[in-house]
Amino acid sequence: MRIGIVSETYPPEINGVALTVHSLAAGLAARGHSIDLIRPRQSPAYRDEPGINALDVRGGALPRYPGLRFGLPAGRTLREHWSRQRPDAVYVATEGPLGWSAVRTARRMGIPISSGFHTRFDQYASHYGVGMLTPLVRGYLRRFHMRAVATLVPTSALALELHAMGISNARLLRRAVDTQLFHPERRDEALRASWGVDAATPVVLYVGRIAAEKNLELAVQAFQAVRQQVPQARYVWVGDGPARAALQEAHPDFIFAGMQRDEALARHVASADLFPFPSLSETFGNVIIEALAAGLPVVAYAEGAAREHLVDGVNGCCIASGDQAAFIDATVRLASNPALIRHMGRAAHTGVAGLSPEAVIRDFENLLRDMAEENLHEHASVAAHI
Repeated sequence: MRIGIVSETYPPEINGVALTVHSLAAGLAARGHSIDLIRPRQSPAYRDEPGINALDVRGGALPRYPGLRFGLPAGRTLREHWSRQRPDAVYVATEGPLGWSAVRTARRMGIPISSGFHTRFDQYASHYGVGMLTPLVRGYLRRFHMRAVATLVPTSALALELHAMGISNARLLRRAVDTQLFHPERRDEALRASWGVDAATPVVLYVGRIAAEKNLELAVQAFQAVRQQVPQARYVWVGDGPARAALQEAHPDFIFAGMQRDEALARHVASADLFPFPSLSETFGNVIIEALAAGLPVVAYAEGAAREHLVDGVNGCCIASGDQAAFIDATVRLASNPALIRHMGRAAHTGVAGLSPEAVIRDFENLLRDMAEENLHEHASVAAHI
C-alpha cells in the first residue's frame, strides 16, 4: 500500500509523538509499504529512510517551545501531491493547522483517514492560565477527529474518555517498547560516576518535556522529601522545555542531561534507580514503559501507561489520580529501600518484556488496509449504480 502519514512533529525533534509516529512509519516501511510522509520543514532535516518519502512543507516555531514546530495549512500542496501519488489511506497524527488541512483535503479527494489522539491539549489550557478555553479546545478536537474513519488511542480508558467527549470513533492501537534497547544491561557505572554517585546512591530520574503541564512542582516536592531521608540521593533530568532554565536556576544540585535519544537515552534510563512520573496530562506516557523495560520501578498516577502496565506493589506504585501525599510517600518509601528497588526492578522488566512492536505495526497495517478496501468497495458500489 501507499500510506500517507501527516505529522507536525517528527525526528530530529525528540518527544513522545515524534518518536511514536517515526516508529509507525519505519515499521510499515519495513513491511514493504510505501510511506508518503508530510511534515514541517526542519533544520537540520532528518535523514530519509528506505521506504519513507518525505515532503517538507512550511512551518513555524511553536511559542514557548524552542526546537518544536507546527505545520502551516498546506491544502493546495497536499492536493497536488496526492493527485500525482494518491495514497490508499492517510494517517493524520497531529491536530494543528497542517493536520486540519490534511483531513479536509483527504476527505475532499475521497481518501480514507485515520487520526491519532496523542496529546491532551484540552488539559493543557489550565496549566497555562487559560482554563476557560478548555471547552473550545474540546470542541475543536471533537470536530477534527470525527472527520476521520477512526481515531487511534493507546488505552481503553482513553477511548472511554473520548466517547464521553463525543468522539465516538475511538479505536485501540496499543503502544510497545523496544525491550532490546531499553534493558537493565544498559546500566553504565561510568555514567553514574559522572553524576557523582556510587552503587549505593539512589538516583531519581525524570525523562520528558520540562514544562508546566508535566506537574513538575510535585516532582520536586517528592525529591525534596527523598532527600530528607536519603541526603545523598541525586536527581537526574533528561529532556528540555520552557521550564528548564528556571528549574535549573532554582535547583543547582539537580543534574540536567539535556535531550538524549536512542542508546544514550537507554543508558541514562537504565543507570538510574527510580522513576517517579507525576504528570496528569498524558494520553499514554511512553517513558513509563521505557523505564519499566530498563528495570526501574515507577511511581505514577493511574493514568495512561501506568493504568495499563503498572501493578501497584509489584513493579512500582500506582497512585490514585491527584493524591499528592500518596505520590510523595511512595517515592520516599522506594528511594529509602534499595532491596525493594531491586526486587521491583526485576518485576518491571519482566512485566513489559512481551510488548511487541511488531504486533502493533501489524494491527496498524490491518486497520489501514481495511480502511482502503472498504473505501474501494464504496466507490465500486457507487459506480455500479451510475
